[in-house]
Amino acid sequence: MSKSSAHGADHGTIVKRVSRRHEEDDHGGSWKVAFADFTLALMCLFLVLWVLAARDKEEATRALESGGGAVMAEISGSKIPAEGGPRGSLIDRKPMPRKGEGEGPDAIRTVPGLLNPTPLRARYDTPEQMAELAALLARLSLEAGLSANLQTFVTPHGLRIMLHDTDKEGMFQLGSAVPSQRFADMLHRMGPLLAKIQNPILIVGHTDASPYAGKDPFGQSNARLSSERAGAARSHLLRGGMPADSVLQVVGMAERAPVLPDQPLASVNRRIEVMVLTLDQAQAMTAMFGRPTQAEPLLPGLQAEQPARDALAALRDSVVAAGRQLPGFERAMAPSAEPTITR
Repeated sequence: MSKSSAHGADHGTIVKRVSRRHEEDDHGGSWKVAFADFTLALMCLFLVLWVLAARDKEEATRALESGGGAVMAEISGSKIPAEGGPRGSLIDRKPMPRKGEGEGPDAIRTVPGLLNPTPLRARYDTPEQMAELAALLARLSLEAGLSANLQTFVTPHGLRIMLHDTDKEGMFQLGSAVPSQRFADMLHRMGPLLAKIQNPILIVGHTDASPYAGKDPFGQSNARLSSERAGAARSHLLRGGMPADSVLQVVGMAERAPVLPDQPLASVNRRIEVMVLTLDQAQAMTAMFGRPTQAEPLLPGLQAEQPARDALAALRDSVVAAGRQLPGFERAMAPSAEPTITR
């Protein structure tokens, strides 16, 4: 008998297949490699951003220090913001102070960028306070390398700041209102300083007596050039941070007010003057061109603003005395009940 017949019928080989799909999903490693690559790329991106921000910050700091911008940043009341995101990231961001913080008519500020801190007041009225402002401007001009181009004078009307040409360096290109780069930088430095005071500003342009070629009265002239240069100075002060409402008047005087009358072509006569007015002087200038607040009739058809009773009476008497010498004055002054009709 054969072996197969001894043990019964041959049922064949049984193969059991087991699926390992769930096992591979839970313990596979391909997604871990992809996540590691993504994390590495993200870290490289952050590292590149950090290097770029640090480089930009160093370049900005060097530029500000070379141009004196660090002093102006402190004067303007705000720090130069660092590049980057919020706190918690690799790049720090310094907070900006709140607008209006520490401001007011009695506020006293210091300028840490200078060797000797100088108080920066909100309003300058007395000659001593004007002298403090003049000293601060002198230091700024020294840092800008333009100390020979700036003169300051304390007057009863305010602080007179003269920015003028020298024989070696001019503020504007010849015959134009385009300022030189150093003079434009100086005006930009003055902008934040003038933004911190409440005194009104008067900007006046001056030229020397060099005439323009030609006799065209409607063409280019020293009067037009001085006005354009005063307007250009105002624009650069505004770019530096001075508010527009600080400027009371911008005017050009051509060659009519030379510093050296006996030398009409002297370089010092070509200048821009920035007058920091006292409050009383600014109010007087505004009253000159504003609407009269108090007026009384002086003569028929003529009114006079009332400065004082005694002064107004003296003015009326002098006008009447001078008018009596004119023919027909008495008849013009006499009141008539009925109008005279001439046929």
